[in-house]
Amino acid sequence: MSTPEALVAAEFAALADALEPLDSDCWSADSLCAGWTVAHVVAHLTMAARYPADRFGAELAADGYDFTRTSDRLAAADATLPPAALVADLRSDTMASFAQPGGGMAGSLSHVVIHGLDVTVPLALGRVGADEAAAAVLDQLVAPGERTVFGVDTAGLALTATDLDRTYGRGTPVAASAAELILALAGREGGARLGR
Repeated sequence: MSTPEALVAAEFAALADALEPLDSDCWSADSLCAGWTVAHVVAHLTMAARYPADRFGAELAADGYDFTRTSDRLAAADATLPPAALVADLRSDTMASFAQPGGGMAGSLSHVVIHGLDVTVPLALGRVGADEAAAAVLDQLVAPGERTVFGVDTAGLALTATDLDRTYGRGTPVAASAAELILALAGREGGARLGR
């Protein structure tokens, strides 16, 4: 069983490998994050590689400590970077070892897996990361109980990942790939249908 640190590093590397050969049209394609292209999502995902804590703190202060506003502003600015620079950021030692403030390495793993799917699924690349990472993120998403950390209602559902050895809950069966379940549990369009 891999450590969270090893899983995070491997997920960033796998995403870089998947995106590196793509042309500029793919980078400007819509992601599953409303209003963001693939480049926006990768820029957001790799902010820590370009903004050390002190610089990010200054950017945050400039926006009145509104994290969403800062995140959106920096993603819009940095989405204009060359794809090769964003791929290099995905491969950086900073991202491979970055622990999310307040979420630690588990938070970083969820971040890279979910945002990875936000770009690879619409590009028809599917899930490019490891089964172990996807299973760990599914475990995190359902851990709160009848609502995921994203507020998605899972009460009365029996969720089964068809490509992993994972089943959660009791009730109406919902069988889908790990990618489809992760997207649904993260509140994304394009995920498994959880309707009763």
